[in-house]
Amino acid sequence: MTSVEPAHAAPYDREKAPPVTAAKPERPVRPARSVRKNRDWLHGLLMSTPAVAGLIAFVGIPFGYAVVLSFYNVRLGSPLAPSFFGLEQYRRLFTDPDLSGPFLRALLNNLTFAVVVVPVQTALALGLAILLNRKLKAIGLFRSLFFMPVVFPMALVAVIWRLILARSDQGMLNSALHAVSFGNWGAFDWLGDSATAMASIIVLSIWQGVGFQMVILLAGLQQIPGELYEAADLDRAGRWQQFRHITLPGIRGTLVFVAMLTSVLSFRVFDQVYVLVKGGGLNEDAVRTVMYQAVTTAFDQNNVGQAAAITVVFFLIVVALTLIQRRVVRPDNED
Repeated sequence: MTSVEPAHAAPYDREKAPPVTAAKPERPVRPARSVRKNRDWLHGLLMSTPAVAGLIAFVGIPFGYAVVLSFYNVRLGSPLAPSFFGLEQYRRLFTDPDLSGPFLRALLNNLTFAVVVVPVQTALALGLAILLNRKLKAIGLFRSLFFMPVVFPMALVAVIWRLILARSDQGMLNSALHAVSFGNWGAFDWLGDSATAMASIIVLSIWQGVGFQMVILLAGLQQIPGELYEAADLDRAGRWQQFRHITLPGIRGTLVFVAMLTSVLSFRVFDQVYVLVKGGGLNEDAVRTVMYQAVTTAFDQNNVGQAAAITVVFFLIVVALTLIQRRVVRPDNED
């Protein structure tokens, strides 16, 4: 009986053996949603760069410079170098009767102007937008006519209304009232009387600015699907019910934007006041605004430091009121 010996394994040759390489770990695959989100964020950043750069250049840097100037005693045309005042400008603004009185009166005039203009102009713009949101002949002409005052500069609007509200018998408003009353209406100083000076500024401001808000609201109305109104007609809903349950909810976000924009613009009122005070006989104390106070303090009284303190305080007040308004009238679908 023969035995079979096991075959011996061939000797292992290390030189001829293939090199052993460690397996590379596989890279995790990023979700497509994350990649798309990062790409959208980058595109949004690039598209917003010009606007952000403009805000920094024309708002951020000047405001920072105004903050610095408010801590110094800076006089236009003075040979003396600016001296550091610290918080003295702010203390005088609220404790010195000669400074705090006109400033608080100007702030009250600004608040009065905003309280009247914001709801009245927004409501009037909404009414005009609803009126012009129709398919009628020559509707584009009527839209252009209502929008035309927005194209005019405020200085030109102030000059036009100075002719309308002139205190002489040749004033357009006085002449019209004289004719309607069969000669019983005499000359009245609409701009010089303290009871009607602010009302005159409010009326001309609303006339000039309502067309801009009207266009924004008209664009919002045209985004509401017409099927909703057709369904409401089938359900026999009246005009008021359609306005309350379809129109207002459909343009709520647009209304919030228009109200906030009108609030900011109403606090910036300056051009019409300055033009009518300097050349139209407007009662200065009755219509003095914070922007007018800051400009006259800087260039009429040559007190740049005090004017800078006024603008800084006013800027903070406007920002606080805007944030409060945004919090109160924030749309329901906003996070």
